[in-house]
Amino acid sequence: MADTDLFPAYRGHMEYFCLGCSARFDISELHYTCPTCSGVFLLRDLDFETLKKTPGQEWRRIFDARAASKNTALRGIFRFYELMAPVMEEEDIVFLGEGNTPEVASSPTLRGLTGLKTVYKNDGQNPSASFKDRGMACAFSYLKALVRKHGWDQVLTVCASTGDTSASAALYASYVGGPVKSVVILPQGKVTPQQLAQPLGSGAVVLEVPGVFDDCMKVVEHLADNYRVALLNSKNAWRILGQESYAFEVAQWHDWDVSGLCLFVPIGNAGNVTAIMAGFLKLYDLGIITALPRLFGVQSHHADPVFRYYSVDDPKERHYEPVAVTPSVAQAAMIGNPVSFPRVRHFAERFEAVGGKGAFQVVQVTEQAIMEGMILANRHGHIACTQGGECLAGALRAKELGLVSAEETIILDATAHQLKFVDFQNMYFTNSFPPEFGVTPRPELANAPELVIDPAEKAALSPEAYTLKAAENVVKRLGLAAKR
Repeated sequence: MADTDLFPAYRGHMEYFCLGCSARFDISELHYTCPTCSGVFLLRDLDFETLKKTPGQEWRRIFDARAASKNTALRGIFRFYELMAPVMEEEDIVFLGEGNTPEVASSPTLRGLTGLKTVYKNDGQNPSASFKDRGMACAFSYLKALVRKHGWDQVLTVCASTGDTSASAALYASYVGGPVKSVVILPQGKVTPQQLAQPLGSGAVVLEVPGVFDDCMKVVEHLADNYRVALLNSKNAWRILGQESYAFEVAQWHDWDVSGLCLFVPIGNAGNVTAIMAGFLKLYDLGIITALPRLFGVQSHHADPVFRYYSVDDPKERHYEPVAVTPSVAQAAMIGNPVSFPRVRHFAERFEAVGGKGAFQVVQVTEQAIMEGMILANRHGHIACTQGGECLAGALRAKELGLVSAEETIILDATAHQLKFVDFQNMYFTNSFPPEFGVTPRPELANAPELVIDPAEKAALSPEAYTLKAAENVVKRLGLAAKR
């Protein structure tokens, strides 16, 4: 067995750290918010400084070697074990194929249309077809470890979701099985049929609540505060740890040189943008990278509290307020009070302290721009969801504002697979958006199937005559020239 297949010997000493009151708690119990002040947690390895004894160049060698490992526990996000949750034993790590998602450079045609050197990181190629699997792999590995340690005979996992979280949580719960059962709470009528089918197919109990995600989250928070359940939303700090792997993978893909990169990430509940900043800062602290990329959060004008906060230039004058949301095609964006906003503020300050003013910024885009960003990307070979469209719209808005240049590499986060959001595409193509979305389709972007021959005409023809007639109609439609 190669050394790279051996599970790491290092074990950290981790604890919960409250961003509100600085209280600290042991990881042997499930915590989501601070029992003292209700603040959100970070997870910290108290032995992190010892990792600095290993030079950055050696860490790069280790992580690159592990990328070829045949060890299941190291094939996914835990190939960065020491940076993630280095308290797990090999037997506890859950791997369903998450992580290692590719970066796909945009075609020359798309780059010509946008004037930007764009690249999509396709996180829709994770097992449940979204980036949520990164966090769930870590959260369920920790939960599996607790079940083994405490001998629990029943664990009920619960989450609020606009679709992707529930699909991922239900998938991982069904795989772990045993005492672990899954319940998901969704906003009634605001999850696509494709996303709803996923937790149902995984056997989860699916409960619907009238309203939006924020209403579901209030119910879940009450359950987590008062009953023995395992909360799997991004209040769960183990999920944030797992999502840091996105930053590690981007750095590794670019041979650990992230200078000249600009990343665009949808904000939503703010867990992913938090994790990505945290991940890059870890790499920088260990000398694995020598500079930070620039990072842009993107929000729809239908749900933009973080944009409003950072639109005030003077940090002393900023004031955070939740907003009432209106319908968004980027369903994960329909969050007016992101749970992880305190984490965003914490890491953004550190990110700018290292990367300079403007290292972290937030741009606002319209629903129209989000839909057209998705359609534009997918017409040129991508598989972007509406959140991926939001990122392209954000990059184009940043270009319009003079915040990015044609020389920089723009990495766009396609958080989920296009197929989860085909209903919005169909509404665009058929001009059937409800008025509250504020989307007016452009006819030149529409696409629809065309009938080659009428069924009644087919019925009246012999099979041979039908084939000939249908082929003639295709030739006419496409203007084909006969072979010479």
